[in-house]
Amino acid sequence: MLRSPSAFVRSGIAAAAAGLLLAGCGPASEQPASDRARPTERAEVTVQPIKATTELTDTNGVELSLKKQPERIVCLFALCDDILTELGIVPAATNSALLAHPEFLGEAKAEEVDVIPGGFIAPEVEAILSHKPDLVIGLGDTHGKLAPALEGATTFWAMQPETWEDGVGYLRDVAALTGRTAEGEKAERTFRAKLAAAEKAPSGRTALIIYGSDENFGVATPEGDVTASLFPGIADYPWKSRGVEGSYSLEEILAQDVDVLFVETMSFGDADGTLSEKLAENPLWGKIPAVRNGDVHEVDAEVWAKGRGTRSLGIVLDEATAALR
Repeated sequence: MLRSPSAFVRSGIAAAAAGLLLAGCGPASEQPASDRARPTERAEVTVQPIKATTELTDTNGVELSLKKQPERIVCLFALCDDILTELGIVPAATNSALLAHPEFLGEAKAEEVDVIPGGFIAPEVEAILSHKPDLVIGLGDTHGKLAPALEGATTFWAMQPETWEDGVGYLRDVAALTGRTAEGEKAERTFRAKLAAAEKAPSGRTALIIYGSDENFGVATPEGDVTASLFPGIADYPWKSRGVEGSYSLEEILAQDVDVLFVETMSFGDADGTLSEKLAENPLWGKIPAVRNGDVHEVDAEVWAKGRGTRSLGIVLDEATAALR
């Protein structure tokens, strides 16, 4: 069973039985039109000014009040690293590998940033506090349980991004709290311009993002997946969330004649090899048009699945639009 994104950065539980037969609801042709993801309105290019403050209600309604602008920030998930990089801030410590990407700090500089032990699911509280943070930023449905242990020693901020708009909203919130307003506005403007350009010339090709390990994989859908939320505006993306227990059968995927496949390999434990390599062992996989035509793209899961901020999503747009041409 593929774990939910609280563990592996995806917002729905996507399970696949051995042999790639996902539990589904019949062929896609039998599904009502409402079961398809609908394109959203085009992204607004105008960027509103950001005002520095130490008190705000964030993009998801969480109230924050700080005594001063935070200088030492510990990141427990990659959106935090993405935002800080956009603002020209290096975290006091991190819990992701995103900073090593060449479009972020790069491997050499990323090695200078301490990593919180304990892994993504259970980062060690003592290690977090050893960095004397002014602010700790985590993923709400994963790290919310840490709040009581951090109370009184620092401020804990639980973020819960589900769409690209959330990623932009959190960028603006952090820019306001840190006083990096000009940097925040510039990063937002750059991303919005790139998204608007992609939406202005959408591809007519059918795309699909899958994620997972071994033969277990899930379909990323726009309703709760930040990266997938970009796709209805730039391609034909006929995948809509079916809730925690819902998923797509392989037959449904085949019926959609997917032209371009983006594959996020999640590495667990000692697992080796890419997800697409594992799926290639099943003959049904080879019947998908994208597979037959060599249009399967293994992408960096740190960026595509975990980043969720304007810098990561800008990279996604660059890679996706190139592949969808």
